[in-house]
Amino acid sequence: MKKATRQQTKTHNSRLVLKTIYQRGSLSRADIARATRLTRPTVSNIVADLMAEGLVDEIGHGQSQGGKPPILLSAAENSYSIIGIDLGNSEFRGGIFDLRGNKLHGLNLPTNGQVGAAALNLVYALIDQLLPLADSPVLGIGIGTPGITDTTAGVIYEAVNLGWSDLPLRDLLAARYDMPVHVANDSQAAALGEFSFGHGEEASNLVVVKAGAGISAGIVLNGRVYAGDHASPGEIGHVTAVPNGKLCTCGRYGCLETVASSRAIIEGAQAIIQTEPDSIMAQLAATHDLTTDLVLQAFEAGDTAVQALIADVGRYLGTAVAHLISILNIQHVIIAGRIARFDNLLLDAIRAQVNQSILTRIAQNTLIERSALGADIVILGAAALVLSRELGVV
Repeated sequence: MKKATRQQTKTHNSRLVLKTIYQRGSLSRADIARATRLTRPTVSNIVADLMAEGLVDEIGHGQSQGGKPPILLSAAENSYSIIGIDLGNSEFRGGIFDLRGNKLHGLNLPTNGQVGAAALNLVYALIDQLLPLADSPVLGIGIGTPGITDTTAGVIYEAVNLGWSDLPLRDLLAARYDMPVHVANDSQAAALGEFSFGHGEEASNLVVVKAGAGISAGIVLNGRVYAGDHASPGEIGHVTAVPNGKLCTCGRYGCLETVASSRAIIEGAQAIIQTEPDSIMAQLAATHDLTTDLVLQAFEAGDTAVQALIADVGRYLGTAVAHLISILNIQHVIIAGRIARFDNLLLDAIRAQVNQSILTRIAQNTLIERSALGADIVILGAAALVLSRELGVV
């Protein structure tokens, strides 16, 4: 192993001190020295640098232990802003966050089916409109995108629903906006968001299954988002669920997305409208555009056919979840994305299928629940990606 350079050691120590302050809240320089096992002079020098950068503030005095009261330090959460972007649904979502993940501003732009260059221009338009909303310097831009993505290089190898292939998104955005840009698959971003700001406090291992226009799984192992050997692990949406089933957008047949995605729910609702003209679903669709929001409205109004449709979706998702649990030996599964809004009936169907598909003892020890972060899970994860890459605090 090569010996770390002086600059590498300095960077490591600085990040260690900042992470300690960020995660532990208010504490003194002496507390930091004890927690990090760095010398007090080293801690004092690092703290001075962090204060000069606006990342740390002195917030008052702690209790005296017999001598002079210590000065307490805290992360300066409003010193920088972060832009988080989610490209994974029928609308591109963006947000401005502080360093604690608090959402300060939000903006959504409908995609209207745009793909290729038009979709890329919509990303530019979203960021162009978000930047003026930032009240402090922007630390960086985080992107959660569907498709096969190289997180290190920031390249989207293939995003079927957006018509992108070999798109160097990170470099394009970094050149346009002259700031750090970090790109991850949307399920990886969701997993990082849940781990950093949601249910992650409860477990060091978890799986986030994000189901919407696409379906994928983000995996956290031992407190770190799993990257695998190749780009975008957890691409379960294009695993065959129904042999010789419906044609998928990827060109293959019977993928999980053909039976458990937003598109599958819309297609199922269309069938209900045609076969059951007196149903709640048909009545609502007579005066409104057919969207997953409308299907959810019919579901909540008690349409039994829609409820049966959602139960079927849950069973298909449950089979995929069962495989993930068995392979990874993970006992905490989070369901996220637009389909998670169907809540208890969906979750119960997933749990029932898991119980039928894996060993009883494993199933009994597995917690399957809805995300705590709702629709913002990916943009929060994208913000956490910037915090991780730029400051090392999450």
